[in-house]
Amino acid sequence: MIDVLISAAVLASMYGLIAIGISFTWASIGMLNLAQGFIFTAGGYTAWLFAQYAETLGMEGPALSVGVLVFGMGGSALAGLLVGAVAFLPLQDRANFRTRSLIATLAISLMGTQLWLVLFGSQNKPLPPIFGEGRFEIANAGISSQQLGTIIVASFMLAAVIMWMRSSRHGLQMRAMMMNPLGAAVVGVSVRTTGMRVLAISGALTGLSSVLLAQVFFVSPTSGTQPLVIGLIISLAGGLGSIPGTVAAAGLIGLAEAMTARYLQQSLVPFVLFGIVVLILIFRPRGLGGLLEDVRE
Repeated sequence: MIDVLISAAVLASMYGLIAIGISFTWASIGMLNLAQGFIFTAGGYTAWLFAQYAETLGMEGPALSVGVLVFGMGGSALAGLLVGAVAFLPLQDRANFRTRSLIATLAISLMGTQLWLVLFGSQNKPLPPIFGEGRFEIANAGISSQQLGTIIVASFMLAAVIMWMRSSRHGLQMRAMMMNPLGAAVVGVSVRTTGMRVLAISGALTGLSSVLLAQVFFVSPTSGTQPLVIGLIISLAGGLGSIPGTVAAAGLIGLAEAMTARYLQQSLVPFVLFGIVVLILIFRPRGLGGLLEDVRE
């Protein structure tokens, strides 16, 4: 059972980063970003390109690991800004922005898959191990350094973003946008600037998830499809815009996937995950985030 909980924590860490990025974007600018898969793949390929260049320089060890993480996050942040320049800035002040941006991000996602296929081919691209090959024993169960590093790095990055949002001026502007976009605009918060900042941060979190997930599943033109779907499932189950709800949903979905794969069949995982989100939305239309708010009240 310990190994199942470890697998659940790893999955929750990786998929939770994507889901939180989706929730950030929805809560701040009202855009459901279906191009998150394109952003995910951009980070993976950027990290792979850096790794290839670093190998020619003989770079290895911590420097290589940090570089892969930084370039992966940076590539996805730039991809997020590109999505914003195409699907947010030109459409933000137009009627039916949510519908228009939904269609625009879907188009970016579809075209992006073909772009990656043309540029990099269909062959999977591996990333070097960034946390080593060690293994630790915990209560008669083993956890690899890769799994432990994934949990620690993802948790640290999420905590850093939340602290930044609570303590910095730009973070407070993002929180104001999440609470009341119209009120934030009235008091002088730039919707466009803050929206682009949200897309960059969301992209960076997705890029980190891409690098962590590529340690297991490699990088390919379609590698962002499954993380996008699971990220949407977690966002809906947690309640779009609710960070505590999204974190809780990530833990629940990660545990459900780990237990299904271990005790049933891997092929049943999508059915179980969709079943969970349907049940949550039937009984709690606002998701787990709404349940947590009721508990606090």
